[in-house]
Amino acid sequence: MVLSFCPREVAYLTHESDTNAPLYREFTRRRDGMIFAMNGGLWLHRHRWKGHQMAHLVSTDKDRLLAYGRDVGLPPDRLQFKPLKDPRTGVRRNAWHWDLVGRYLPPASPTLHAVPRESRADR
Repeated sequence: MVLSFCPREVAYLTHESDTNAPLYREFTRRRDGMIFAMNGGLWLHRHRWKGHQMAHLVSTDKDRLLAYGRDVGLPPDRLQFKPLKDPRTGVRRNAWHWDLVGRYLPPASPTLHAVPRESRADR
């Protein structure tokens, strides 16, 4: 896996063998993450629920979320539908998310190497 940093993004994770295939992104600004998810990306949004660490993996691309779920062993019936408001337009759009807790929650500080933004092939 490769970790790279971009403005206002916390992390960009990819398979080491395919640096153009993002698993998910984290953003420091919620709005940036929401826009990324509205464009079909996988946005990992960390938060706490009843004192426990968890995250939502959010996207308007249901198939991409299901593929992620298959890769990590999440049962498809756990994928949740929730229309979300696009912050650019205010219009509600179909969106889905996984609740990631326990063994499904990616580590907050993965042991990955940083890649300078200029060397990213996906920009």
